[in-house]
Amino acid sequence: MTAPPVQTFASLEQNPIGLPRKTAVVLVRALNDDLATSYTLYHLYKKHHWVVTGPEFRDLHLFLDDQAKGALEGADHLAERITALGGVPLSSPMAQEKQAGFGFEGEGVFPVRAMLENGLAAEQVLITRLRTHTAAAARLGDFGTQDLLMGLLRAAEDRAHHLDHFLQANGLSVELR
Repeated sequence: MTAPPVQTFASLEQNPIGLPRKTAVVLVRALNDDLATSYTLYHLYKKHHWVVTGPEFRDLHLFLDDQAKGALEGADHLAERITALGGVPLSSPMAQEKQAGFGFEGEGVFPVRAMLENGLAAEQVLITRLRTHTAAAARLGDFGTQDLLMGLLRAAEDRAHHLDHFLQANGLSVELR
């Protein structure tokens, strides 16, 4: 038997950083969307890292692990900010996938190009969300959240840019399994 939670997911405690409750409510919801997207993206990249094959295996294997680390680091920063705002980070893998904003490609091994395209599409969802939520944080006067999201946005754009390099017509040397 487990003890009842000391704070439920939907509740919001007074935040220690002095933001109005209305602001915190809006931003906790937005950041949980970003957290869900980032964490699901992390799982997508790790899956690709584990199953990638072909003549460019080693480079792609290391690249995808770096992409996963970046998504995971972003997710951690988002979760920490949610708690600073008095909220509870979305932590259930099923709930995260449902709220991610993109469909996880599912089980199985897909062609390398398709996996990279799926990663890029997921990054683009995250980028769109981060842009919207960065602007909302600025409008609401939460410059700490705005600053965090701007850094995460730059990192996501960088990951998308690097994926795009692999996907160029002269990128992958062979259409891989």
